[in-house]
Amino acid sequence: MAEIAPGRNSSSHLDHGERRPMARYEVIIIGGGPAGLTAGLYTSRAGLKSLLFERGICGGQIVNAALIENYPGFPQGISGAELGVLMHQQAVKYGLEVATAEVTGISQGQPYNISTTEGDFEAATIIIAAGSEYHKLEAPGEEKLSGHGVSYCATCDGFFFRDQEVAVVGGGDTAITDALELTRHAKKVYVIHRRDQLRAGQVLQQRAFAEPKLEFIWSTVVEELVGDKMLEEIKLCNAKTGQRSILKVDGVFVAVGLMPNSRSFFNVVDLDDAGYIITEETMATSTPGIFAAGDIRRNSPRQIGAAVGDGVIAAMSAFKYVQEGGNGASITNP
Repeated sequence: MAEIAPGRNSSSHLDHGERRPMARYEVIIIGGGPAGLTAGLYTSRAGLKSLLFERGICGGQIVNAALIENYPGFPQGISGAELGVLMHQQAVKYGLEVATAEVTGISQGQPYNISTTEGDFEAATIIIAAGSEYHKLEAPGEEKLSGHGVSYCATCDGFFFRDQEVAVVGGGDTAITDALELTRHAKKVYVIHRRDQLRAGQVLQQRAFAEPKLEFIWSTVVEELVGDKMLEEIKLCNAKTGQRSILKVDGVFVAVGLMPNSRSFFNVVDLDDAGYIITEETMATSTPGIFAAGDIRRNSPRQIGAAVGDGVIAAMSAFKYVQEGGNGASITNP
């Protein structure tokens, strides 16, 4: 493999119509959450010229967590925003370059051409760590009250609602798991589901129906989340009768599914039916030289510690791929 030389981060046209040389890197990382930042830390410390693209704020979904208590090394807990800043600072300290841009496409063939909203770039290898997004209710008040009584992570935020009344929206495995988790903290948990029966597995259903702290509100949708500085009540509508009601709660946990940020990669690597990237144990995808880490890959537990581990593995695999001149490192038959 030819040595990757540094270039300028620009792909704008010159006056006479020619494109400026693309910036070239040994590793380009897509996504600035825990998986991407960890991968960037490891590839940079290994001496690989590395660039990370993040379309928003580095830290990913963790920046929405008011307090994280299950990440090793912080016995008193740490805010997601602070942890994201620390991860970013550490990676940059060892040479990772970070750019704010959205990746819009990846060309097939070596070296890879990565198209972004800030121009085109070349890389010998790519680590996709673009994460996933929570499906939202798209109800009035949801955005305003996010982090102020509206949460998408029971494991992260359940502790803050000790001895209070909360609601969970959804009826699948995640929603019922969250509801059961919340019974460890809250004195009452309402489960709001748009259907008249759960979609969760039978074992979870049996546990949920046997839990005295749970109360089910069937065939109901959320119309509005109401509150000034904090959530105060939920406006509901029965999907069958049209009858409206108000539920006063201190918090609501939205658990209506996740959507992987894989739209730009469907023709680059193999995805499963839900859109998650298929990887093997080295984080290799179906395309040689492209690895995936964190929530965007299939079977991810969607926890910070797991994302960090994925980032380490993906970085080490990418380093090996570059050192071996681009041989192997892909799924042969996913």
